[in-house]
Amino acid sequence: MKLILRISILTMCCASALWAQEVKVGGKVASLEGEPLPGVSVFVKGNTGKGTLTDSQGMYTLTATPSDILVFSFIGFKTQEIIVGSQNTINVAFQPSYEELSEVIVTGTRSVGRTALETPVPVDVISIQDVMGDLPQIDLAQMLAILAPSFNASRSQGGDLNSHVDPAQLRNLAPNQTLVLVNGKRRHTSSLLIMSTAVGSPSTSVDMMMIPAAAVERVEILRDGAAAQYGSDAVAGVINIVLKKGTDKLTGSFTAGGYLNSGGDAGDLTIDGDPDGFNYQATANYGFSLGKRGFINLSGEVTQRKPTLRTFIYDYAAYDATYLNNERTDKFGNPVITNPELVAALASGNEALATSLRTNQGLMAARGLDQSDFTIYSGMPAITLGSTFYNAEFAINDNTKFYAFGGLAYKYLNGYSCYFRRPAQTDRFNYLLYPNGFRPQMTSNSGDFSTTVGLRSKVGEFNMDFSNTFGKNRMRIGMVNTFNASLGSLSPVEMNLGTHQFSQNSTNLDFSRQFNVLKGLNIAFGAEMRIENYKIIRGQEESYTYGNEGILTVEEDGLLVGPDGKPLEDGSSKPIVDGAGNPLVVGRGDQVTIKSFAPNCQCFAGFGPKNERDEFRTNLAAYVDAELEISDAVLVAGAVRVENYSDFGQVLTGKIAARYSILDNLTWRGSVSSGFRAPSLQELNYTHTATVFELDANRVPQPSDETTYPTNSTAARVLGIKELSEERSISFGTGLTYSVNHQLDFSIDAYQIDVDDRIFRTLAFDAAEVGNNYEEVIGQGQAQFFVNGADVRSRGIEIVGNYSLTLGGTSQLNFTLSGVFNKNEILKRKIVDLNVANLTDEELVEKYLDRSVIGQFETGTPRQKVIGSVNYAKGKFSTMLRGTYYGKVKDVSIFTDPDTDEYLDQTFSAQTVFDLSFSYSLTPNVRFSVGGNNVLDQYPDLYIPLRRDFTLYNGYQQGSNGAYYYARVMFNF
Repeated sequence: MKLILRISILTMCCASALWAQEVKVGGKVASLEGEPLPGVSVFVKGNTGKGTLTDSQGMYTLTATPSDILVFSFIGFKTQEIIVGSQNTINVAFQPSYEELSEVIVTGTRSVGRTALETPVPVDVISIQDVMGDLPQIDLAQMLAILAPSFNASRSQGGDLNSHVDPAQLRNLAPNQTLVLVNGKRRHTSSLLIMSTAVGSPSTSVDMMMIPAAAVERVEILRDGAAAQYGSDAVAGVINIVLKKGTDKLTGSFTAGGYLNSGGDAGDLTIDGDPDGFNYQATANYGFSLGKRGFINLSGEVTQRKPTLRTFIYDYAAYDATYLNNERTDKFGNPVITNPELVAALASGNEALATSLRTNQGLMAARGLDQSDFTIYSGMPAITLGSTFYNAEFAINDNTKFYAFGGLAYKYLNGYSCYFRRPAQTDRFNYLLYPNGFRPQMTSNSGDFSTTVGLRSKVGEFNMDFSNTFGKNRMRIGMVNTFNASLGSLSPVEMNLGTHQFSQNSTNLDFSRQFNVLKGLNIAFGAEMRIENYKIIRGQEESYTYGNEGILTVEEDGLLVGPDGKPLEDGSSKPIVDGAGNPLVVGRGDQVTIKSFAPNCQCFAGFGPKNERDEFRTNLAAYVDAELEISDAVLVAGAVRVENYSDFGQVLTGKIAARYSILDNLTWRGSVSSGFRAPSLQELNYTHTATVFELDANRVPQPSDETTYPTNSTAARVLGIKELSEERSISFGTGLTYSVNHQLDFSIDAYQIDVDDRIFRTLAFDAAEVGNNYEEVIGQGQAQFFVNGADVRSRGIEIVGNYSLTLGGTSQLNFTLSGVFNKNEILKRKIVDLNVANLTDEELVEKYLDRSVIGQFETGTPRQKVIGSVNYAKGKFSTMLRGTYYGKVKDVSIFTDPDTDEYLDQTFSAQTVFDLSFSYSLTPNVRFSVGGNNVLDQYPDLYIPLRRDFTLYNGYQQGSNGAYYYARVMFNF
């Protein structure tokens, strides 16, 4: 009996030991149809730090004990839990479920990913591949703008090059304070420096249009400061674009759509237009299996986008008296006949007609023109875009995986950003080329290339990730329908203005390891080396030179008179005389400027030798990152990062975050972090002369030239402008998440981000204001600079809620509600002492950081943005209704009303727009969708009359394009 008892105890002990021993478990995860599912989260229940993701074939392996329970989780499918027991192979067939809204997140953590409600900081997960078929928008940035309230991508409808890249931004901070990753690797920015953004400061931005939405599986938006984890730019947060991994399936779409172009409430201020802005897009995605070891997924996109024309018919006079009455002369004093119709009328003795032809309306009528022919064009530019992306992985052995991804894209853009040049503007006029004036248009040809190659492997007990990422963006800037007035009729009318190029190479080495400390400790550390290069390459000579069309070289000594013996006349038809009213005395060989014709390419001067740049910098960084799961209820995380830049030195940042489960379905989370943003090479080195228009005493825009000088220029040094330094930030966040029965989840997060030394652009200084012989430095025109102009703060509350309801059978109803309520404010202007002789202290403060820039940052974008949507699906049919609310906006001006001397500030009322779509599956492989954006054709408020100088509408809410309708065919085989 004792022997039997001892044998029983020994057997049970052995069984218990075996039950606790870890074994290798693997298998395949697939849909009910047998299609493998990559990216499925597989982890040990109660220990999310011990898990993995399925590969491209739906395969997984991990170690577990027989008593462990494996949790299989994937968005859109019912979560499954399976006890390991004696099984070494566990295959799973997933059942679809619209109620499963959780997705494993990899952004913001270097441990095995967590769901959105388990992270210690807020992360939005947007499954682009699942929702893009029902969205009116056709590019990634605009999709995110109507899906995530904290994300904005304000599309400019003018402003020189501002419309050539849609700036991506988070939490109402500048675009360059948001870091964009692709598959967790830093994405290079566009070479373009956007001079005017929604928050009033110059900025670089990733051009997300270069990434085809067809290549994207999902986007993870980390709404928290993350500079200690990822480095510079991650002040407002991080956007991680996760590429598709699927294989053996062809998916794609054809989309066509256009804008109604009703004109809103503009009435006679605009042209009654036909539908415009037609978009055509074709997309495709296909993945190839590389045996059982890997995959390569390819995506392509071709887009043709026609322009939208939102014209403003102003009442500025097209012709002046000198034009109407043939009173102009060339530099030799010969008459220039600008109104031949008047000459013919006088020759025929028709005095009534002659009288009419001496007026603007009469001459326009005689030439078959009206005021609308001289109007300003604003609106979205015309774009032709082609892009392709790839994503690949290959398992070299059980422990080592090679991966690569990247893309190639080309974009041609023709935009409307220039004032109409009227014949009345004598310094920018040429009768032979443009007898009735002209409307310049800017173009850009952009090429974008990126590639990442890397290895993930094991080094001892550590997971290792070694990668190299290279990206380059090149933009050739051009102008059509223009000319260089100082060259006269010999000037080209299409010009190459120059090329901007930015390239970035990042080499990363990362290690991580999970330790069995408490409920799990993950330690990660690594290093990065980044090399950046920024180039400005000069354009063609005619685009930036000053010609001799208005300069007379005197051939013999005498008086400055014309063939009629009278004094020569300047560009305003005024005689050129001395103080006594007599013709000037000149000598042979003298060069006299008779007509002050404007130099350079009209609207936007070309980049010349003085603008050329070829600047490099390097950055070395190292970090340590840790996450400790103290218990099932408590998680703490922290990171420290040090970076050293070759051009401005060293910075140290840190972050602490925590999560506490108050109840099983109620969690608190919070974080505090320090951050920084290094001034971009574009901000440090950009220089250019642009034509700007300022209202004269009669409220008519008049041109002048302003040059932006870098802070290392002589113009900056003489004035006392300091070198740019990095922006430093402190971020605080706290919030709650709540989940009920996988049907309802809800989160609310509050944040505060303080940024010191935010970079802004000054107003322009002219030589007379500065004094001290400043004209010897800058010559004609004015000078402006980038400066660390202010300490700023952004505060806000973000709310995200989802509710799903199964109505029976195949009917499903989903509700989402999300919103952001924020406030930006300037805490302190950072004014420095400047060498200015003829400005008061108050005037200098306003020049350094003017009220319009402050106003744009504080009130120029909506403080509230709320998005609510309802999705209904039943069998082959589905529909979506989405409403977006934009809070009111206040536009602050530096100009005053001439009658009241009050500033021309204007508040624009809140706006609500609705999107609607209907989809129907014609076959299991073909789906048809129709719908629209802003289907009720809601326009924002009109500018008040004294503010109408380029556009009629404020552009920082829903924009002024009006209703857009589309049709789409989607297929999968």
